[in-house]
Amino acid sequence: QVQLVESGGGLVQAGGSLRLSCAASGSIFSINAMGWYRQAPGKRREWVAVISRGGIINYVEAVKGRFTISRDNAKNTVYLQMNSLKPEDTAVYYCHADVDVVQGGVRTANDYWGRGTQVTVSP
Repeated sequence: QVQLVESGGGLVQAGGSLRLSCAASGSIFSINAMGWYRQAPGKRREWVAVISRGGIINYVEAVKGRFTISRDNAKNTVYLQMNSLKPEDTAVYYCHADVDVVQGGVRTANDYWGRGTQVTVSP
């Protein structure tokens, strides 16, 4: 089994910053892409940012120039530095990882999700 645990959410005023972390643990062979999604009240979960194992990065247009995704492969951890936060960034932020695991001698890729961390940005 693989677990993803997020941390770093909280309440911040508009214009402020937060840094989210997500650590993966368990029976991990290797981690491919890692990323962040968010879900605001009454809305569908949306993709925010992704980083490949080799460091290729993409962001949703709404956060470009404000958010920075990074990862530490040695620690199986992904980060999301969020600057210039806006009230519309308020959401539960979920970590996602595409993880290779070996079961019964067979290597397979599986998707894993964290339980989410609340980010609230006040006006």
